Amino acid sequence: MFKRILSLGLAGLMLLGFLPAFAEDVPTEASLSDLAARYGFRLGTACSGGDIQWNPNLMNLIAGQFNSMTATNEMKAYSLLDERASRAAADGMPVMNYTVADRMVAWAQEHGVGVRGHVLVWDAYMNDWFFRVDFDGTKPYADSETVRARTRYYIEQVVTHFEEAFPGVVYCWDVVNEAVGDNEGEYQPDDPRHLRTVRSGAPNLFREHLGDDYVAFAFLCARDTVEALGADIRLYYNDYNAYFPEKRAAIVALAESVNSYADDENGAPRRLLDGIGMQGYIGGYGTQEGCLVPEHIDWIRESIEDYAAHGWEVQITEMAVRNFDIREADRHAAFYADLFRMFASLRREDGTNPLVAVSIWGLADNPRAQKGTYVFNLNSPFGGLVNDRLEPKDAWTQVYAVLAGE
Repeated sequence: MFKRILSLGLAGLMLLGFLPAFAEDVPTEASLSDLAARYGFRLGTACSGGDIQWNPNLMNLIAGQFNSMTATNEMKAYSLLDERASRAAADGMPVMNYTVADRMVAWAQEHGVGVRGHVLVWDAYMNDWFFRVDFDGTKPYADSETVRARTRYYIEQVVTHFEEAFPGVVYCWDVVNEAVGDNEGEYQPDDPRHLRTVRSGAPNLFREHLGDDYVAFAFLCARDTVEALGADIRLYYNDYNAYFPEKRAAIVALAESVNSYADDENGAPRRLLDGIGMQGYIGGYGTQEGCLVPEHIDWIRESIEDYAAHGWEVQITEMAVRNFDIREADRHAAFYADLFRMFASLRREDGTNPLVAVSIWGLADNPRAQKGTYVFNLNSPFGGLVNDRLEPKDAWTQVYAVLAGE
């Protein structure tokens, strides 16, 4: 059904009753991303390799309404790294298999959708063998010099591959993901960056085997690669709870340490990091308590403005407006509209916006998600802009109205 709706354009949606009449200056074929562009930000969502192959309705929705796409897992190191080929490599460097990721980026290129590269360095689920002698999980860990060389090579190869195979499609990379710890025991108490030492009790292998500067080192490798390519690719640090004041302060300290890590030929600090990615999971994790709290919109605004005051771009990279109670659909739609009203209000007089992109991960309802599971807790069953049949909800209608300037 929604594929047919997309083909009708704005006028058709009005006739079907999905959308109200908007201001006269709104183009009749305007997509959500067209309208968001008027306020200076891209609008995106996420999909998987399986969606590309088996979910044409979702891909039609993305092609018709969004201008940015993030691969959920397929561009992460644990998906790209090829253990067997790496062990056999004569140069001792890691080998990657780009088959699935290439299929996704090729789809984006064909449909004129930009891609957020996600993610180059992330300690969670990282392949342990990457850090071992000869890439062999039965052998000891390699020395830090070896691991640093492998990491630099990996970043250079991955960024270069996608830029050369699909020029200009990957417009930014999350260089490092979730390196800031949240709780006592996850970081050194005297470290203002709160650099993660452990995750769920397991050591951060990048910190242990590259060193305490692994975040800045990863950004240096990425910046060197982007400059060598002459590519317009923005480099981001990405994290969750980035709009909570204490964590925001730690992220600021980490980002400042990255941008003071290396000097240029004139002895001035090199700008290695361009922006901050705020993951944007909003509301209680697995529970309705803490969801749809108006104060959270204020916190998000304050955080965007704070990061921007330090000279960084901001993206909302993984947004889910959580709602676990179907009876709260009206409040959910109103909250979504208020959130986008705030995003739009950030536009400056010159037309720019410190918020340069919003990516919605909790796009569709999932009422069949089993309570207590990761899928249920992360995005919530009734937090989508569209329902589980990919049909517009009132949340979609209200967001559209806000962006259309109603």
